[in-house]
Amino acid sequence: MKDGLYGVIGAGGCGRGVLPLARQQLLADGIGVEQLVFVDDALAGKIINGHRVVSHAQFIAEPAGSRHAVIAVANGKVRERIALHCQQDGILPWTISAGNVTIMDDVSIGEGAILSPFVTLTSNIIIGRHFHANLYSYVEHDCVIGDFVTFAPGVKCNGNIHIGDHAYVGSGAIIRQGKPGQPLLIGAGAVVGMGAVVTRDVPNGVTVVGNPARPLA
Repeated sequence: MKDGLYGVIGAGGCGRGVLPLARQQLLADGIGVEQLVFVDDALAGKIINGHRVVSHAQFIAEPAGSRHAVIAVANGKVRERIALHCQQDGILPWTISAGNVTIMDDVSIGEGAILSPFVTLTSNIIIGRHFHANLYSYVEHDCVIGDFVTFAPGVKCNGNIHIGDHAYVGSGAIIRQGKPGQPLLIGAGAVVGMGAVVTRDVPNGVTVVGNPARPLA
């Protein structure tokens, strides 16, 4: 991997928050930070936070033994489209994890995750591909999380919760604990608003807000 090229896809706020973690991870692995770039067609040619911004076409054209990229885009459906494009171009998914992330027992995490500082994943958890867990989020025991799910900062995902693909959980939201054999369900494509307290199942594609969380009128 030391002859590889490494990219953070997206040079917006999410990408600028992820890039220092990517830099630290490369340094810990003995890989030079000059091999780290932003990938963003709209900003190609600029220097942001000390790193070059290249277009997708430039990223796949530069000489490298391998190419690895993490997708720093909050929208799960957009993230999926980018992941497919990367796969077609031979770009390998890259997982980024802050040094102070806590992962306990029997936790399975799919490729391409971003685990920000102070994230905690306890035990007996299954997480799908390209998961984003922002600052201070946690996932408690016996949870199942789908692909392309996004947690904003400070999400509290308690035990026995199942979350469908592309769900988005806003900053400071609390999801009440489910029961063994009867998990609380957050449907595919559902949105949980900032600071919401979820006490019952959320159907696919529904946005809920408030305490207790109710569908947005």
